Amino acid sequence: MEETYIDSLDPEKLLQCPYDKNHQIRACRFPYHLIKCRKNHPDVANKLATCPFNARHQVPRAEISHHISSCDDKSCIEQDVVNQTRNLGQESLAESTWQCPPCDEDWDKDLWEQTSTPFVWGTANYCGNNSPASNIVMEHKSNLASGMRVPKSLPYVLPWKNNGNAQ
Repeated sequence: MEETYIDSLDPEKLLQCPYDKNHQIRACRFPYHLIKCRKNHPDVANKLATCPFNARHQVPRAEISHHISSCDDKSCIEQDVVNQTRNLGQESLAESTWQCPPCDEDWDKDLWEQTSTPFVWGTANYCGNNSPASNIVMEHKSNLASGMRVPKSLPYVLPWKNNGNAQ
């Protein structure tokens, strides 16, 4: 029993495609192959049903009820359901003692008490109104090499668009 369980988990194990019997697919790629082959073989896909316990199980529609009653993956799902119902009962018994921590923040009050001016891109005055350096106008610093500057505005006609208009 243990050897077959380990064998079923082997990602290199070859599985036969239910849509095309000539396809032998590695187990790790099988779900992706099923999606692709289902689209390529819609006539076969209409004759097969997907197992509710394992989407890798594609069974003829006439045999799906028998497969559902005997599917190996059914026991895993049933065990999960049993565990969840047990945990639900235990969680309802334990009362939460969590309390919201006290909050000393008042964002509205902080907004009215704010003394510095907000940062505005492109303005020369970087100092707050109440600071001693507020009368000093600071120059923009540039990381460009000396002798180079950033253009003050864009040209009205872009060079690459000008060539198209000249023709």
